[in-house]
Amino acid sequence: MSQRVIVITGASSGIGRETAREVAARGDHAVVVGRNPERTRASAAAAGGEAYVCDFDRFDDVRMLAAQLLDRYDRIDVLINNAGGLISEWQLTPDGHERTLQSNVLSPFLLTQLLAPRMAETAARDDVAPGTVRIIATSSMANQWGRVRLDDLEWAERPYLRGWPVYGSAKLAVIMWIRELADRLRDLGVTAYSVHPGMVATSFGSTSRLVHLGNTLLRGHWGRGPLSGAEPLIAFSSTLPMNGPTGTYFSRFSAFGGTAAQANDLGLRRELFQLLGDITGADVTGAGLPGADLTS
Repeated sequence: MSQRVIVITGASSGIGRETAREVAARGDHAVVVGRNPERTRASAAAAGGEAYVCDFDRFDDVRMLAAQLLDRYDRIDVLINNAGGLISEWQLTPDGHERTLQSNVLSPFLLTQLLAPRMAETAARDDVAPGTVRIIATSSMANQWGRVRLDDLEWAERPYLRGWPVYGSAKLAVIMWIRELADRLRDLGVTAYSVHPGMVATSFGSTSRLVHLGNTLLRGHWGRGPLSGAEPLIAFSSTLPMNGPTGTYFSRFSAFGGTAAQANDLGLRRELFQLLGDITGADVTGAGLPGADLTS
């Protein structure tokens, strides 16, 4: 495939859907990944791309998705980890993990590990400009009230509080994981970034009473529209240069957005990366290159 291939998770609606449409409009090939089959296919059709249905609550789905993408595409230029959300009640996935953690952190981590070798191959191609093969993960300003505890990632020992501290901690974990990944891929031509797209008025937090209250008080005008929210993802997935080094957390287009202090803890983020590998079964022991063992 001569077109640049952009994989977008959480692309059946909201900012993911808008990103798919815009990257296709500029001439890239949009790979639309979503949980809902009908919406995912409709989003892919609107972008002239291809649809892949995947439930991030299930690691087997993520592994199958990775296998399908690796079989279908000989290049992957950009992976946008946009799937995730806020869950208001403590629930376990079929894999036995807290849902906010799995959808925002564990499954995106696993998918990234499985696709990163193909992305390194893409970066080595003669027709690919340096610095244009990128992994992008949506985070949030909510990371600033998060706290990562390696002994309680599942949030089983702390008050759930309608999911908000869990969500903030998950988005902090995203920033930390991406920074560690950036270091591991530094010499392979693949860069990694996390980004807060802004407060976006989409289906985010659909189970949250606080979000519902905000929508009611502000008459549905509490956040920016999906296309506006998608703007950083659209720009960062292009071949335009980034205005921050690999590993940078962006608040919209501003590099070095505000983070919790733990984001700067090198030892903690390395321990977190290893723990995520242990939980998901992903190989993280390779010489700088995340493993691609689809059988684990």
